[in-house]
Amino acid sequence: MRFSLVLVAAMFLVAACSRPEPSQGAPSPAPKRDAAGFPAPDRPVAGIVASEWSNGPDRDAADESGQLIRGLQIEPGMHVADIGAGSGYHTLRLSPAVGPNGVVYAEDIVEAYLSGLRREAERRKLPNVKIVVGTPDDPKLPAGAVDRAVLVHMYHEIESPYALLWNLATALKPGGRVAVIDLDRPTHSHGTPPALLKCEFEAVGYRQRSTAPLEGGIGYLAVFEAPTKRPKPADIKPCKAPPAPRS
Repeated sequence: MRFSLVLVAAMFLVAACSRPEPSQGAPSPAPKRDAAGFPAPDRPVAGIVASEWSNGPDRDAADESGQLIRGLQIEPGMHVADIGAGSGYHTLRLSPAVGPNGVVYAEDIVEAYLSGLRREAERRKLPNVKIVVGTPDDPKLPAGAVDRAVLVHMYHEIESPYALLWNLATALKPGGRVAVIDLDRPTHSHGTPPALLKCEFEAVGYRQRSTAPLEGGIGYLAVFEAPTKRPKPADIKPCKAPPAPRS
């Protein structure tokens, strides 16, 4: 009888020692990853709603393309990728900026948008515009060919941002730069908070060079330098989106 009581007491002691402390809480679930090991973004992804963020006159009045070209130091002869080119608002303005010896890769995942852009580039006789059909996780650009890449008012729509940035890095020349124009608001409201953008780029090995508001109230411009070394997909840690502001 005495032995049984001692055994029961010992079992209760083991159970008490193995019970997690209240402060420990439940372990955080592992982030979801695709077949290649890239994590899904820990934030909403906005849907693609149109081929163009806003109409031409509004953007022309704000000199959006001019601010982009100056901020990214785009020069004649450069090879520039317009990621998510849509109807080609910036592609058609980048073409004369890089000149006849330069190239503008107009990339999008929606072929219908690119079909219209191809016809417009042919109508304007812009042979330096090259059409590229990408995928949500890979822009499918030539390796080591791109001096500058731009992502304008569409970063929040990228379904697989870590995979896309990782694959984009292979297309950039050493020292190549990437510029993002977006609005400072939650991703589900078709914008990207600057701190979240910085975190996601740095998670893939990019280095932020600058970020500043654009004139005309059209958002901010953030510029990043290409990675010198990319992490393995499995080592990329997704960034936490900031809480939505209270209404």
